[in-house]
Amino acid sequence: MTNPGITVSQVTVRYGELTAVADVSFTVPPGFVLAVSGPSGAGKTSLLWAIAGAVPVAKGQVQVDGLVITERPSAAAHGVVLIPQGNGLARVLTARENLSIPLLSERKPVDEVERTIARTLAAVGLEDSGDHLVEELSGGEQQRVAVARGIAQQGRVILADESTSELDSNNRERVLDLLREEARGGAAVVIATHDPTVAESADGHAVMDEGRLSWLRRL
Repeated sequence: MTNPGITVSQVTVRYGELTAVADVSFTVPPGFVLAVSGPSGAGKTSLLWAIAGAVPVAKGQVQVDGLVITERPSAAAHGVVLIPQGNGLARVLTARENLSIPLLSERKPVDEVERTIARTLAAVGLEDSGDHLVEELSGGEQQRVAVARGIAQQGRVILADESTSELDSNNRERVLDLLREEARGGAAVVIATHDPTVAESADGHAVMDEGRLSWLRRL
């Protein structure tokens, strides 16, 4: 029987001669929030992108619910949601349009898409900003739109890369509550973070340094 959730087995990611992730293994079951901390350049983003199928692995394997992840389109179709560092939004589209793109690509009914967008924008405190262009929003507001877009997809896996870095304490807690709520609904959640408060709030905490992962706390 395949293991549900995320299974990372001896994964190595290289960019030319640079090893960004070095022989990393762990599992994240459904309903679990894992925080991965470490300095800039430690390999956190490369690890998340490997789980998302956005960068190839040089060695090892990533599985989600038993499916081997090898490229981004199939991972996304399987419900692996990536909330990238720097938000990844289209700046010339509105917040609402940015949320609608992945939902409409799943061929969901338009009225269901509209309800989901309204609900998730309200959840991040931006119910009145849906028709604003992304470039008109502050950095923190853009970050919350990116989180709303990720939450709206209701993924099996949510990978959040520094998704609270530009937020004040109230909005940071708002976003963390949303990610924990996704975990309670059955998602496996991994958060890459510099913030010790975020790491402390997670169910488990691992540290990356020079591509290697070590555990501080796990259940």
